[in-house]
Amino acid sequence: MNNALAKLVQHFGENSQHVLVIGDVMLDRYLIGEVNRISPEGPVPVVLIKSEQQRAGGAANVAANLALLDIHTRMIGLVGDDNEGALLLTAMQAHGIDTQAMIRTAVRPTIAKTRILGGHQQMLRLDQEITTELSISESLAVDQAIQAALKQSPALVILSDYAKGLLTEDICQAVIHYCRDNNIPVLVDPKGRNYHKYRGATALTPNKKETAEACDTHVNDAALIDKASALKSSLALDFLAVTRGEEGITLISDHTAHLSATAKQVFDVSGAGDTVIATLAAGLMHGLSPLESLSLANVAAGVVVGKVGTVPITKADLVDALATAQGSEQAHKICELPDLLQKVSTWKQQGQRIVFTNGCFDLLHAGHVTYLEDAKRRGDKLVLGLNTDRSVSALKGPSRPVVNENDRARVLAALESVDAVILFDEDTPLNLINAIQPNVIAKGSDYTADQVVGGQEVLSWGGEIALIDLVEGRSTTNLIKKMHA
Repeated sequence: MNNALAKLVQHFGENSQHVLVIGDVMLDRYLIGEVNRISPEGPVPVVLIKSEQQRAGGAANVAANLALLDIHTRMIGLVGDDNEGALLLTAMQAHGIDTQAMIRTAVRPTIAKTRILGGHQQMLRLDQEITTELSISESLAVDQAIQAALKQSPALVILSDYAKGLLTEDICQAVIHYCRDNNIPVLVDPKGRNYHKYRGATALTPNKKETAEACDTHVNDAALIDKASALKSSLALDFLAVTRGEEGITLISDHTAHLSATAKQVFDVSGAGDTVIATLAAGLMHGLSPLESLSLANVAAGVVVGKVGTVPITKADLVDALATAQGSEQAHKICELPDLLQKVSTWKQQGQRIVFTNGCFDLLHAGHVTYLEDAKRRGDKLVLGLNTDRSVSALKGPSRPVVNENDRARVLAALESVDAVILFDEDTPLNLINAIQPNVIAKGSDYTADQVVGGQEVLSWGGEIALIDLVEGRSTTNLIKKMHA
């Protein structure tokens, strides 16, 4: 899966489609230094400034993530007629963001957040902002900019709401209605408690805390996901993606699916939500399903939280992360029964057909690979029950297996056709089949249907038996005979 996603990401930006981002932009300023002493004037650390960085923040960071993924990106937002506004526009343009529709205002300053860091530790944050209602002239300028931008037919629109006053209910609903009428998806990163202003959008991407607030409950509510599902229905959304930090991302659509977090280390979570919605948008506009797009976004978020400050994902970083995740994903295909049953349950909730097969798979050869590829085509997910070394010896004799069970499992997990591998030590996989309850049980055509262990059980719950043709002349036994000869 990650190989396919990596190939797709490499082709981002090769068409003329663009994304329109509308929202609260801000300047993220970082004063970075060292702390070696306490001030004699009071019990506070003294930060000796070594460097200063200016970055696009808020909705501008969403646009930066898209632009650095090679997605053509246009931005609508308000900046003050001040130095911070000039710095923010320069930072956005440096990423390749189209800022022609940005609005300069003399009514309010550019929103700016100045963070003072001692090493990797944030010591203090200074905010500059005015969040009062937009003036008549500001509202008119925003409305005109949005109308003009929507007429340029964006492939997708993102509303990035930081509750700073730009995305009023009237603006949100006007954008959503226009996009619904013109088949343009609208993704929203929401804020506040008034989620009715997002009604009719394609999807929302709240974090766990925001979801709890919208559902009028607490973050540790065991029924939070059920309440979030009710929220999705009440707002007429296509899907809801709840970002849950170290717990990963939960997709609420026709079915609920959970993606585990991928980050190996976390330095700074600021901006991770921006990365998620931007990468989700990039995936959707390139034909991926919501679950596939969120899988991509999950990997991207795992990259940016390992960096200090608001740092957008780049196409090169994402491709590298997908390649790394591929190896990790292969290892994670090897399951104990509780983990496997959880995976199978999730797959079934997503409406995917489970195929089960089993065998020794000693000295993997072309016949094995062809057989497994054919078995996978009988459904959506292929679970492989692998005989342990003890059970292989019992079946094949004391000289077998040639390859030990852990190595056999790892090699099989590397095959794209195999979605899960589980070792079993019993004489037959019947108990395993009853636990999984696959839709299809696959076996070689050297068996008849009545000889397939678990076949009758699978038929009893409405499944089927698939007899797979074998590649003539390919077998482990023949390989061993050839080596001995």
